[in-house]
Amino acid sequence: MRYAIIADIHANLAAFTAVLGDIERRGGVTEMWCLGDVVGYGPDPHQCIELLRQHKHVCIAGNHDWAAISKLSLSEFNPDAATACRWTAEQLSPEDVAYLESLPTVIEKDNFTLVHGSPREPIWEYLLSVSSAKENFTYFKSQFCLVGHSHVPSIFKQIESGGCSFSPFFDYVGLILGKSRLIINPGSIGQPRDGDPRASYAIFDSEPRMIRLYRVVYDIDATQVKMVKHNLPVRLVSRLSQGW
Repeated sequence: MRYAIIADIHANLAAFTAVLGDIERRGGVTEMWCLGDVVGYGPDPHQCIELLRQHKHVCIAGNHDWAAISKLSLSEFNPDAATACRWTAEQLSPEDVAYLESLPTVIEKDNFTLVHGSPREPIWEYLLSVSSAKENFTYFKSQFCLVGHSHVPSIFKQIESGGCSFSPFFDYVGLILGKSRLIINPGSIGQPRDGDPRASYAIFDSEPRMIRLYRVVYDIDATQVKMVKHNLPVRLVSRLSQGW
């Protein structure tokens, strides 16, 4: 069985479409596991929700998904993100709102726990340091945890001594799932923040027990033109070219 692990689409239809095409070229998957933030920042929130729902998938709630339906205060967001959230809310259909409202904060699939931010704080906490990842291993029971939110492909490994190690998740190295407990981030489809502007996602193949990261070139200009047309913040537009 093969599963696509996707996160942080952020209403970037060009990036999402490119990733879906890449998945098909690689033989397709049984199901998609979406780690939240389908909307926010980008110019096509309704279209991205609609496209995701056309595929067999499970999805958890992200902070931007909640903000778009007023389940999270915009006071928690920086001014650019808040502006984009308010605009996003105006683009959603009643069906979109109902879908986002239905999303859980945690999903368990086989030996994986799926959250957006962290197992300790599924909506908001960023896992960017070894110290925070170390503490979070006590908050899930499965062997593996999949997270998004930081937009940075990464792997945290629990060490037998009780410690934790970090390594970047590169697209040219397959991650074999052995006996270690891991927290894995597949990066972001719609707004990468690791200095690589290409969309990022992963595929888990259960037979060899391997997760492989993929980077996909997409039409960044097309997304930026739409964002400018909708008067979304300039900083959000420019950062897509930089992958930051």
